[in-house]
Amino acid sequence: MESSGLEGKVLEMFEVGPCESAYQMGFLIGQRFSNLIRSRLARDLILQDQLLPFAQTPQAQPLLKALADNNKKKFPSYWDELIGTAEGSGVPVLNIILINFRKEIVPFLPKNKLISNAESPDDCSDVLIVSDSMAMVAHNEDANVALVGHTYLIEGMLSNELSFIAYTYAGELPSCAFGFNSHGLAFTLNSVPPIEDEIVAGGIGRNFISRDLLEASGIDDAVTRIRSSEASVGHSYNLIDIRTRKILNVETASMNRISLREVGATPFFRANMYLHLPVQQVQDDNSINRQRRALVLPKTSKNEFLSLLGDMADAKYPIYMTGPILYTLCTAVIDLDEQTFSILEGNPKKGEASHVFTMSSKESKMP
Repeated sequence: MESSGLEGKVLEMFEVGPCESAYQMGFLIGQRFSNLIRSRLARDLILQDQLLPFAQTPQAQPLLKALADNNKKKFPSYWDELIGTAEGSGVPVLNIILINFRKEIVPFLPKNKLISNAESPDDCSDVLIVSDSMAMVAHNEDANVALVGHTYLIEGMLSNELSFIAYTYAGELPSCAFGFNSHGLAFTLNSVPPIEDEIVAGGIGRNFISRDLLEASGIDDAVTRIRSSEASVGHSYNLIDIRTRKILNVETASMNRISLREVGATPFFRANMYLHLPVQQVQDDNSINRQRRALVLPKTSKNEFLSLLGDMADAKYPIYMTGPILYTLCTAVIDLDEQTFSILEGNPKKGEASHVFTMSSKESKMP
């Protein structure tokens, strides 16, 4: 197995479950990755400099209470899993709540207190196609420098015999990034930047919605779960169903607004702007430039997809990111015809997979 990232840490996988309770599952994950979770919290400047000070102020209390009450009511077992993760890792529950609801809190931070990188979006890039000759999603997972070396894979087994594999940020619910389950459903995620007026304070958190997708029985069930999600902010979901050879891009915003686009033979590139749901959004230069660059690059084969995601021609806004603030942590490739889910570490142009999972039979094998 290749070692990953700046720290030379191997991306570790932890098999957990079936557990007696969601709390126990979270507790075991927290216990197993306690050092990684503590290390991530310590170097997460958005948490330390922004979210924690805000959480001590009187004006933060109604927002934090609404987020806790509403998410606990809608998803009680995932809430228990989150509390278990905090207690298993031995860190304050508040810290785990804050990193899981970062996207739902940052828009409401006092504007004079914002440090620029708190608002810098998480950037991810996806290129998707379903044609006669290929059906594939390739996804760059881009995140703040604090996450480099602070991710892991969870292989969760539930008592109903469903299992999933989820790429997980230390201390967060699986998965705010990508994953797949034993029903042959996979997803990758792209954040989107609605303006503050488009956001409902205290709504359902994106981490809870994507945690719920890991338990969907198929693409229609996944769309149903997204439709009823009551999101605070909104998100872009790439839903992949290997059984029906179908890929949907689903964009959402608060007040249950949703738009679906089925991916076809024309390669579809997406970064971090809304492309088909009419929502007022922040103009993200990084995303706009990646979108523009992807337009001119060839997209007719797996190698060209990986070359595109490894592109660094635009020095200021490269598609493949190497810092100082944003890093491409890894690349996920889902091949619907091979029925494989691969994770590539390092520039995807090199095409070296550190993990290859067979989606059809849930078996995973290391190359």
